This record gives sequence, structure tokens and C-alpha cells, in this order.
Amino acid sequence: MATEVKVPTLGESVTEATVGQWLKKPGEAVKADEPIVSLETDKVAVDVPAPVAGTLGDIIAKEGDTVEVGALLATINEGAAAAAAPAAASAPAPAAKAEAAAPAPAASAPVDEDGDAGNLTLSPAVRRLVLEHGLDPSKIKGTGKDGRLTKDDVLAAAAAGTAKAAASTNADSTPSADAPAAGPSRKQERVKMTRLRQTVAKRLKEAQNNAALLTTFNDVDMSAVIEARTKYKDLFEKKHGVRLGFMGFFTKAVCMALKDVPGVNGQIEGDEIVYNDFADISVAVSAPNGLVVPVIRNAESMSVAQIEKTIGDFGRKAKEGALTMEEMKGGTFTISNGGVFGSLMSTPIINPPQSAVLGLHRIEDRPVVRDGQVVVRPMMYLALSYDHRLIDGREAVTFLVAVKNAIEDPTRLLIDL
Repeated sequence: MATEVKVPTLGESVTEATVGQWLKKPGEAVKADEPIVSLETDKVAVDVPAPVAGTLGDIIAKEGDTVEVGALLATINEGAAAAAAPAAASAPAPAAKAEAAAPAPAASAPVDEDGDAGNLTLSPAVRRLVLEHGLDPSKIKGTGKDGRLTKDDVLAAAAAGTAKAAASTNADSTPSADAPAAGPSRKQERVKMTRLRQTVAKRLKEAQNNAALLTTFNDVDMSAVIEARTKYKDLFEKKHGVRLGFMGFFTKAVCMALKDVPGVNGQIEGDEIVYNDFADISVAVSAPNGLVVPVIRNAESMSVAQIEKTIGDFGRKAKEGALTMEEMKGGTFTISNGGVFGSLMSTPIINPPQSAVLGLHRIEDRPVVRDGQVVVRPMMYLALSYDHRLIDGREAVTFLVAVKNAIEDPTRLLIDL
């Protein structure tokens, strides 16, 4: 008996998805509720589980196909896996001895065109990195969902110099000394844009076309926050079970500034302005498929510890590809921290329908004047990009100065000043 696997309901207003990667091949055994295919929607990747146990039958929708909710993806033949298990268990003992006496496989697990290395299934991006760095994927520990390899896992292994694939020992493959040197590579690769990347491109271009974008800059002395973090980070982690970072301070500072300048927390809908009395802060975090922006809801009522825990959970889920639609939906203001990648200064672009985004950058020691003396301080550039249709320059500068003052004197965060 064959059971159909169909595209599940993907979320409010989401009617279609792209088949990203098949996690099982036809004929392979699957367990009930085991993920068998990953679908890419406009915002997140969704794993579709097997409705029953058995073996994967025909795959109807190929990787890269666009499928609608309710469309047939594949079939599962029930009972085939169960029948195979007793047969394997009843195999004669001599066969087991013969298997034990077989020569050991080669150390390296070559990656074939389908993205397989032994029993590992690799995404196209991960397969490309493995080949580029000459790694053996079977020697890399996967941190993704169900132990799958992510791009970060491969890059970390490449940086550490581990998991190198064994060199071929075939004498025929040894280049001749008289062989001409290979010329410079001019290889090209054409890869279809993921649905997530298509959506990001569409929304960013929409922001440029519709909003009157402007960016204002300031710099902030990080001395006080660094001192507080250094002094309390061990106690903070011991009590709350999460590391004390800078995002907690900046999120609290932003929430306080949004109260003083509510226009920065608003949005334009038609010929009306919507002002929000809550702060749902979108935070940009890195994921294997690109940057994603989950939302800290009602951040204005959360403690620094609660904010840090929430951001930590988002980072872990993003790495595993486990963020949900609900966690990505909405947001009234965005914080983008390009400093973790080494950015000195940038002009971030707003995330529609939001009206502003705060860009954080790297901290570096710079000479500044304090009380008539030139001193060295850890400084960071802040950038606020905003929609000039709604937010005037005075409001933008007032908001950015409020964030600066709160970071340079964190006591203000405690007394709401």
C-alpha cells in the first residue's frame, strides 16, 4: 500500500514553496515522522516528515520545482522496511564473517554528483564547499538538524585543517614531469536563486523604490558597556545560563529611544501612519542559506537576560534551519550587527514595512578628545537608515543620540532617562 506525501499548510498567506533538497532516495527506509524533504518558502525552510514508516517510493516533485499547498511530493510504500528487517536479521553467520574479513574502505569518502558521501546527503552549497576545500565529509561532525552538515561546519573544518580527504594513490593519476602546467581556471557555475534569496532581493528593491531612504551616522564610546560586561559576565552567565553580549544593551537602548521618538517605531500604510506602542525588534542573524531576521516580541518589557536568551535561541535555530514562520513575521524596528563580520561603516536598508534600521559596526580603538586631552577609546560607528517620508532628520538624530547616550552611560537604562 502506498501513502501519498503532500505539501503541508505552510503558514498564513503562504501558498507555494520550492523543493529545496530530498533527504532520502527512492527505495530507502524511512521512519514515521522522519524528515524526508526540505521545502523553501519565502522566509524559512520547512522539513516535511514521513506520515508513515516504510520505504520511499516515487519522487514526484524534483529539487527546484515550485509546488503549491496540497501538491503531491512523493509516495511511501508501507511495510517494505519492516519486511526487510527480519530478512537481514536471519542472514547466515558465515556471511557476517565474510563481511568482517573484507578489506577496509578507503579513508576518504568521495562526493558524487548527487551530493552523497557514503550515507551522507549534502546540500548543493555544502557539497560545493566540500569539493573546493578537498575535505572528507564523513570526518566532519554535522551540527544541523538530524546531524546534517551545514556550511559553517565545513568552513570550520577547513579553517582547522581537519577532515582532509586522502590523496589518491593510483600511479596512473600521477602527473608526468613533462606535462604542461595547467592554465588559470575560468570555471563558471550557474546556481538557481533560492526562494529566500529571491524574496530578499524583491523586498530590498521594493524598499529602494518606495521609501525615501536616508542614513545618519554617529559614533559611540563603548568603554562603559565593555567595563560592565567584563565585570559581570561570569556572574551573569552563572545566574542566567547565557553569555552577556552587547546586543542586550543595544536592544534596551533602542526600546527606550523608541518611546521618546515614536515615529521611528511607526510605519506608513496607504495614506495613514501607524504608531506602535510596543517594540517588536527584528534582529539579523546568520543562517546557512543567508541572513534571516527573527523578531523579539515586546522587547520593551524584557530584561537584558531575557533578550540575550531569545537572541541565543534564534541563532541556534537559524544554524539548524529550525526557525518558524511565526518567529520571522512582523517586527517594528530592525537592528543589524555587521560588526561581527568586521564592518567599519555601512548604510543599512530598511525592512518594509518598517521605517528604520540601526546598523552596528566593529569596535576599534581610536583617538578621541576628552576634557581637552587626546585619549584612546573603544569606538563604534552607528548608522540609522530611515524613511524620510515619515521620519524627519531631527527625529532621526534625536533617536540616534538617545541610543548613544544610553550606551555611554548604561545607568540611564536602569532609571529610564
